[in-house]
Amino acid sequence: MEKEFNFDDMRSYTDEEMNDVILRTIENPEIKEILKFAYPDKDPDFLIERLKQIRTVQEFQHQFIASLILSIQKKNKSHIQFNGLDSLSKNKKYLFISNHRDIIMDAGILNSMFDILGWETSEIAIGDNLCAKQWISDSLRMNRCFLVKRSGTKRELFDAFVKLSAYIRQNITEMKNSVWIAQREGRAKDSNDCTQESLLKMLSVSSVGSLKQGFIDLNIAPISISYEYDSCDYLKAKEFQQKRDDENYQKSKEDDILNMKVGIFGNKGDIYYELTTPINEEIEELVNEEDNRPTVLNKLAQIIDHRIHKNYHIFPINYVALDLLNKTEENLNVHYTEKEKKDFEKYISQQIDKIDLPNKDIPFLQEKLWLMYANPLKNYLEAIKK
Repeated sequence: MEKEFNFDDMRSYTDEEMNDVILRTIENPEIKEILKFAYPDKDPDFLIERLKQIRTVQEFQHQFIASLILSIQKKNKSHIQFNGLDSLSKNKKYLFISNHRDIIMDAGILNSMFDILGWETSEIAIGDNLCAKQWISDSLRMNRCFLVKRSGTKRELFDAFVKLSAYIRQNITEMKNSVWIAQREGRAKDSNDCTQESLLKMLSVSSVGSLKQGFIDLNIAPISISYEYDSCDYLKAKEFQQKRDDENYQKSKEDDILNMKVGIFGNKGDIYYELTTPINEEIEELVNEEDNRPTVLNKLAQIIDHRIHKNYHIFPINYVALDLLNKTEENLNVHYTEKEKKDFEKYISQQIDKIDLPNKDIPFLQEKLWLMYANPLKNYLEAIKK
């Protein structure tokens, strides 16, 4: 008999809860300042009155979240290319697994595009470590996010692991909602996107039949996310040096909030999302019923990684970064111009200037930034060989 779970401490909010949560949230004095920052051209008191009228999750996402996210991209002159939706069906639910670049915007842009294109938005997995304040937790859960427990005793984390798996599977198999989750816990700081087998292990524990069929039932549809620029790249490079210089370094909650803020409002250049069909055929072909669990998880990770890597959109700066890293000009005048190279070098220099470390190691930071932009190209070139 399957275990019954109470998901109230982690699930996203329902339509019936929205108005009460909004009224609680707008009582926080910080909210008016947040609204001023997010909507500089609008009166925060007017926005608060509009929030009071919200009755459903869809209204909140459409009127506030999607409009905000898309207006930010327009302000930054970013072009969003959203491909592959026509290969999916509105009548099915999917487990979307993507590479992870930005804490909020990876899923934020995805759901904003679903909203404006008339598709139902997806449930979003997000770490509870990001909920440093109640209003942040409430804002996320109003936006169809559910919380993933990141700290606790081994027993608490295991119980949360099992409950998370059940929550995701119930949404997909009972045709409640599609779900988005990143292919790994935390962002790939060096942009070397690899699916963590621990994620797949979590998804597998709620299987009721064979391991193979359990993954097929989840209808896993990988998504490749490509940003021309990673607005948090300098913060990631800074963290690399901090961890190098202090093996005990841990990011603070304030660091997480700064990364969220820079990620939401920073410039990403052109943006490409490549949605792909479920990997069920690959699972049928490559996974054998007699395979043990580690073999199945390894094969599945390779399938997802290959799908994501081969569907990246590659920008000229990715070729520039690879040549800078390799100290060559192999791709000059083939994939980028001299001007594009100089512009990228200037950009990297400007990003390093933003890093506030007393012992700033410029050569180290520069190489880490190059690596962030070269790794997607490396993985793409390897994927298209297969």
